[in-house]
Amino acid sequence: MNFEAVRGFTSHHDPSAQTKALQYFEQLKSSEDGWQLCVRTLTSGQNFDENVAFFCIQVVEHYIKTRYAQSEEKEQHFLRDFVKHWLNNQSREGKVHKVFIRNKIAQLVCLIFLADFPHSWPNFFDDLLKLLTLGSSGADYFLRILLAVNSDVADKEIARTQKEIQRNVVVKDTIRDHNVLSMVDSWYHIVTTYQTSNPELSCLCLEVIGAYVAWIDINLIANNRFVNVLVHYLSMPQLREAACDCIIEIINKGMDPSTKTKLVESFVSVLEQADVLNLSKAGEDPDFMIKIAKLVNGIGTSLLASWTKLSRMSVCNPEQLATTQKAVENKVTLLLQFLSHRDNDVSLGVCDFAREYIQFLKQQSSIAAYRFAGKSNAEAMLCIIIKKYKYDNSYNFDHQGEDDISFDDYRKSLKVLFDNLAQLDSELVLCTTKAMITITLQQWKNLPFQEVEVALTFLYLLGEAVPASHGNHFVGDGDKPSIMTELLRLLVTSNVSTYEHTAVTLQFFETVVRYEKFFGLEPHHIPDILVAFMDERGLHNRNPRIRSRICYLFSRFIKCLKLHIQGYTEDILKQVQDLLFLAPHENGFSTTLLIPEDQLFLYEASAILIVSNQFEAQHKKLLLKNLLSPVMAKFETLLQQLQIETDKNRSRAVAECMSHAIACTSRTSKAFSTQQTMKTTGVVQVYTDALKVFLHALEIPQERSILQTAVRQFLHRMVICLEEEVLPFIPLAAEWLVKDADCHSIQEFIPLINQIIGKFKKNIVSFLQHIFMPLVTAIFNALAVPIDENDQEAQRERHVLQRSYFLFIAAIVTNNITEVLASQDMQSMEQVLQTIIQGAVDFPDPVAQKTCFSILRKMVEFWGGPDGEAAFVEFMYKSIVPACFVAPLKETFDLTDAQTILALSESALCLRTIYQKRGNEFANYLLTQYLPTLNIMPEKITDYCQALKSEPKVFKSYLRIFFQQAKS
Repeated sequence: MNFEAVRGFTSHHDPSAQTKALQYFEQLKSSEDGWQLCVRTLTSGQNFDENVAFFCIQVVEHYIKTRYAQSEEKEQHFLRDFVKHWLNNQSREGKVHKVFIRNKIAQLVCLIFLADFPHSWPNFFDDLLKLLTLGSSGADYFLRILLAVNSDVADKEIARTQKEIQRNVVVKDTIRDHNVLSMVDSWYHIVTTYQTSNPELSCLCLEVIGAYVAWIDINLIANNRFVNVLVHYLSMPQLREAACDCIIEIINKGMDPSTKTKLVESFVSVLEQADVLNLSKAGEDPDFMIKIAKLVNGIGTSLLASWTKLSRMSVCNPEQLATTQKAVENKVTLLLQFLSHRDNDVSLGVCDFAREYIQFLKQQSSIAAYRFAGKSNAEAMLCIIIKKYKYDNSYNFDHQGEDDISFDDYRKSLKVLFDNLAQLDSELVLCTTKAMITITLQQWKNLPFQEVEVALTFLYLLGEAVPASHGNHFVGDGDKPSIMTELLRLLVTSNVSTYEHTAVTLQFFETVVRYEKFFGLEPHHIPDILVAFMDERGLHNRNPRIRSRICYLFSRFIKCLKLHIQGYTEDILKQVQDLLFLAPHENGFSTTLLIPEDQLFLYEASAILIVSNQFEAQHKKLLLKNLLSPVMAKFETLLQQLQIETDKNRSRAVAECMSHAIACTSRTSKAFSTQQTMKTTGVVQVYTDALKVFLHALEIPQERSILQTAVRQFLHRMVICLEEEVLPFIPLAAEWLVKDADCHSIQEFIPLINQIIGKFKKNIVSFLQHIFMPLVTAIFNALAVPIDENDQEAQRERHVLQRSYFLFIAAIVTNNITEVLASQDMQSMEQVLQTIIQGAVDFPDPVAQKTCFSILRKMVEFWGGPDGEAAFVEFMYKSIVPACFVAPLKETFDLTDAQTILALSESALCLRTIYQKRGNEFANYLLTQYLPTLNIMPEKITDYCQALKSEPKVFKSYLRIFFQQAKS
């Protein structure tokens, strides 16, 4: 054994040593006797590092997984002897290896067990039980092996093959029939023997019992012998958590609902006698209280599951159903105690029980039982939820820690309960929350922020939880306003937005925007809300986190109520002017009040205000120009600065600010629609002037990638929003975007060209004829650049560029501008056609193959008819037809893959189109010339030609079977 190489396995700071170790590892795995060398090393008695042992065990593990089942009996016997020797030797000597070694050995033994039990190693468990005579070390290995066995044969979370499922059934049946009694006795022996001398071992044994109880006879565990031990352990600090987990597993065992109810109730009776479920007696151990909460949760959910099963039985026993229902109702007090516990983790532990109980009440809500007891329980739960929703004084709103994030998640669980309660009894929820919200908003000046925030939050949550009448929460009953209308009026008139706490401020604005329909019905409240948005409560808040969120909320508010805000447009534009200032972000500092992403929302909102207003076109143009002129001026200043900047970091900051200037201008274009276009609004010149300015960025070499990306994205928007006015800018932009472009840049440019083709079609034929071959040549050059085969990112970019190239050709033929292709010289055209054939046949990407076959089909439609060019007809027969056969016969063409089937269907349509264009000439060609060269039997050829003449759907189905048989 090369110990020096093996030690490199854990040399995290020495890559060369790690590489050598991995090479040695692969060498040992692949060699015939590498595993034997490792076995001899493990049994040599040498005092080597545990990492060396782990390395050797992994080699042996690989052998078992790959070759053990097919190996000779003497090798199997040798390996079984090795694990027996290891387990006996290590246990007898009292060696305590680190946990990762013990677990790895357990996995190794389990792999041999799965291969040999019960046929080749029928006395496996007898051998295993002998370990218990060797003390605690032997018991530890015994238990870890049992856990590994359970994981492999009974863990329902692991996906398995049908063969593995059948194997596991045999294994479990054999264990239940022959081994389980001795195993259960051994568990009792371990948990009682080591409860004080080695409690960790007893805990491990309890884990084994909890795992196996799911698939062995419950009576072997749920009896006086074990239950008394488990309950006793609940009073022992070192054992009680493991005992609690074990009881939970017993309670969760699948069984007949009536039997389950009896089992759970018997456990509850024992636990109550031992005073285990009494929170006041649980002590101050938070971890144990959480375990007890999960135990209560298991009790409740198990009983509710039993009740559900009994109620759905075709022949229901009323007495059993009533017994289970009473058992459920008797646990509600326990549920409410734990749900209201001051420790949120304890409360969270019973949330599943609470949710299932609410579902239970839904089924009771139509009967008197709900009105007498269920309603009061639901109300009590709602009050607990509201109380528990409040923030703790320690919550850090500016820099969330782990505890703060946990509380946010806890709130989400409470929200689920609140939503379910609202579905159960919306009237109860509305009345209760209304009372709480009303009192709070009337007295908010004298209340802590937690009370105020929770009132606003539940006002917000009502929007989702309580169904709206006719889709609107503000539709009342006759002349009586709705509860939501009353609450929103109180919210906006209470002046609670001035409460100086970030949580309250944010929740106020979130709630206002959530109920924007209210302001549409009562627009006289809008001015006060706009003032709040504009001043130090909102966009000018001293807290940058609030400013950031308010930008988004303000944008949404403007979008929803733009028709009601027209009278305030110019005032708003003045108020936000200082927030729209652009400046480079250098060395982690910025002179702007907002980060770039937030400014985008304000530019969009400002443009919406201008465009949606009833101003004259000239005034709209003036306002939009005033909005964007500072952006243009800043861009031109930065452009000059970038050209002379020598510091790399400042250069990057300037370029990013220029990119942001383009993005801001682009974002304003989202204000336009099909009803209000740039042309009808009269602002075309504003954006064409911007284009003239921005295109200058393409001429400079500095920070080319950043600026090209920004200009490309702006052009995308302009192609959408402008009409023919954008066309004069396309040639110059294309020239610079393609010039000396790399793989990524060209790949990003092609979607822009495809978008232009899709919109302008015939209007850009001349431009496309001019740019076609330069662009194609640039693509070919980019694809020809050598790349490292291990560079996955470069490989991915090349792959995407190849796809993009095919999409570019497809855009031309799909939009019926094939004159672009026809105008190219013969050599160039042949080169392009061959790349399409290669893409259909040799490019192992079904999406690209489908695209290529689609291109070929379109070409056949245009040029494959009787009047077609002779050169293309010859290409059709010599290249397109063979491609339709060669591609599906490739090994990489997976006929079980959905995308590949689509590519096959496209090739079928291609062949059908040739037949439609050439008729019997093509059928005869296949029959007498081409198909015979593929060594296909004559009757198959005849069948193929008949299928070709049938309906496309029939031919597609035939083709799939044809190639499946050909490849079999």
